[in-house]
Amino acid sequence: MKLAIVTAYPPSKVTLNEYAYHLVKHFRQKQEVSELILLCDYTKAEKDINFTEAGCKITIKECWSFNSYKNIVSVTKAINVTKPDAVLFNLQFMKFGDKKVAAALGLMLPYVCKLKKIPNIVLLHNILEEVDLGSAGFTSNKVLTKLYSFIGTTLTKLILKADVVAVTMQKYVTILENKYNVKNVKLIPHGTFEIPKEPNYITPSDPMQIMAFGKFGTYKKVEAMIEAVEKVRKSTDLNLEVVIAGEDNPNVPGYLAQVKEAYKDVPQIRFTGYVEENEVPVLFNESTVVVFPYTSTTGSSGVLHQAGSYGKAVIMPDLGDLALLVKDEGYQGEFFDPKSVDSLAKAIESIVTNNDYKVKLGQINYKAATAHPMSDIADMYLNTFKAVGA
Repeated sequence: MKLAIVTAYPPSKVTLNEYAYHLVKHFRQKQEVSELILLCDYTKAEKDINFTEAGCKITIKECWSFNSYKNIVSVTKAINVTKPDAVLFNLQFMKFGDKKVAAALGLMLPYVCKLKKIPNIVLLHNILEEVDLGSAGFTSNKVLTKLYSFIGTTLTKLILKADVVAVTMQKYVTILENKYNVKNVKLIPHGTFEIPKEPNYITPSDPMQIMAFGKFGTYKKVEAMIEAVEKVRKSTDLNLEVVIAGEDNPNVPGYLAQVKEAYKDVPQIRFTGYVEENEVPVLFNESTVVVFPYTSTTGSSGVLHQAGSYGKAVIMPDLGDLALLVKDEGYQGEFFDPKSVDSLAKAIESIVTNNDYKVKLGQINYKAATAHPMSDIADMYLNTFKAVGA
């Protein structure tokens, strides 16, 4: 099978590029795949396809740009030229741009494949029915919220024209089936990028590293985390370092610079900037606990699966999809009220003052993460393609 994947891909900074990297890594090792065609965004640096494992040929076809209105045409042309047997779309609603028209035009591509009778699956990482439009950086205006919801419903109907729409949570399957009266939605778990050997659960203690990972500024905000760590320092006299790993969300440029300025008098805050793929293991392994300083959620969390794969204790807001994911996939952590710094401080203190508890949480999360390796996820997609005639 010649399998094309429409996605952002490293060194791209567009969302879901890391997920694509790990999908490609495992797809190329499958006997059923004779060639992988990456229909990806333009980047100045070369695409990262330096895999050590044996695998199939990878063809790179850069054919789209973030916020371009021409993506629907350029990607269609690329499909015509490369002639794949099947197409997988790695999508969320702002994949092709944060300008609404550009984003919408890109999301019409699965329907184009359907019209061309090319077997296709859409991996949809979030659904607008479960996104807080204000927190996620869309809009807080009530009139615009209704307008975007209408547009979102229309786009979802188009996306659902795909042969199969794969989502990462059972809740999403239920919502889409009930609202849109469709039967082509399938649960395929997010999966865990890497499954290292089980760690020894020993982490540096001088200082202990309290880490958050991601793109910050919309629904991921770090002020409460910094203030909570300050409280724990005072109540325990422990040596704690705040590690903020990642960059600004594209919708909120300058956010982390503002945070750095606002908390310049607070000691031991480290901003890592963009984290390269080879730096991820060190970052997680040295962390005492991984905090999810979210005010809302927009889908299954890749960071949670990463934290689990490195045997980390986690601290999560008691809301929405994260709480459901924990229940569905067997993760465990300390929960906090996202509106309360004191609640977050209490959660952090409960882990940094109790090593046995920290280790227990890490062991539970490692077990949950290893239940869904990316190799198995790739098999699920290939079996689904077979079912639709690819």
